[in-house]
Amino acid sequence: MSEDFYEVLGVSRDASEEEIQQAYREKAREYHPDVSDDPDAEEKFKKAKKAKEVLLDDEKRRMYDQMGHERFEQAEKRGATGGGGAGGMGGMGGRGQGNPFGDMGGMNDIFEQFFGGGGGGRDAPRQGQDLKTRLSVSLEEAYEGLTRNLTVTRPETCPDCDGAGHPPDADAETCPECNGQGQTTRVQQTPLGRVQQTQTCRRCEGEGTLYSETCSTCGGEGKVRNEATLQVDIPPGIQDGQSLRMEGEGAPGESGGRNGDLLIEVRVEEHDQFDRDGDDLRFTKAVSFPQAVFGATVEVPTLDGSVEMDLDAGTQSGEVLRLQGKGMPRLRRRGHGDLYVQVQIVTPSDLNEEQHEALEAFAEAGGEEIDVEQGFFEKIKNSF
Repeated sequence: MSEDFYEVLGVSRDASEEEIQQAYREKAREYHPDVSDDPDAEEKFKKAKKAKEVLLDDEKRRMYDQMGHERFEQAEKRGATGGGGAGGMGGMGGRGQGNPFGDMGGMNDIFEQFFGGGGGGRDAPRQGQDLKTRLSVSLEEAYEGLTRNLTVTRPETCPDCDGAGHPPDADAETCPECNGQGQTTRVQQTPLGRVQQTQTCRRCEGEGTLYSETCSTCGGEGKVRNEATLQVDIPPGIQDGQSLRMEGEGAPGESGGRNGDLLIEVRVEEHDQFDRDGDDLRFTKAVSFPQAVFGATVEVPTLDGSVEMDLDAGTQSGEVLRLQGKGMPRLRRRGHGDLYVQVQIVTPSDLNEEQHEALEAFAEAGGEEIDVEQGFFEKIKNSF
């Protein structure tokens, strides 16, 4: 697996357990081999399952966020194979019998990567941080999909010192704190033996060298904040609160590490006519009393233009009719949701003389007697 687990599920890096569970259920429904037509459904389903298992385990998720995707998978593989020692743990009775951690093979590699030792020196590539921003779109834009320019302020490599944090001609000396290693090591004695913890040197920040000057442009940070204008592709059917990921558009990496990603949370604005419920839309259509009594063909707006809807004779106020396929596009899937139209009969308030006489005749003929069938009001309540 090469994709980031958060990207596989389509969630942000601070997603809650509930959001992760919901995202996994959606992926499972979409890619389960028994129901999906996607030729890669089985592989995608396995990736989603693996992502869920890691991100719902607090300890694994903490290590995953600390180490990054590639290092986590490498460490996990080494932990599974055990580095070739007896019992898969590097030989508990091998070298250093008095120390259970004496030669742990693959497990020791996990400790080294997690605590920053072994390969975590000053020249080790470090991935840049992910950045977050928000983008608002209208319901119409979410229906159609669009490409929009987005201006973000983000850190970039300083152009004057090329990220070094100091002028090229600055005097340099070996850091006395770490003796030029860029790391300091602390050994702890535990009931299970000695554990060695390696950390980046705080004084030289992993450089191993101290410089007489700092870059005046970036103040020694090696980065400056600049505005960047990016083109964002917003797919049709995007829902409020979902995030888009732009790879490599986050903070710059260090020592050759890849840039972080830019996470864009999309906010879909409320609409003055339609209420959204997932892929479905809801709309209230006002009709006249004669239209409801005799039946009629009425015009109903949709996000793709107006359509005609047939009312049966005797349609009741509050009744809900469904227009199939007239809702929102299903995100990255075929088809659309539905449009549910609730009928609202409008009582006339300003009658002319002819209308008044006609209604009086209707009342005299028994039209003011209403036979309310059992459950009618319950149906009206449920329709809302």
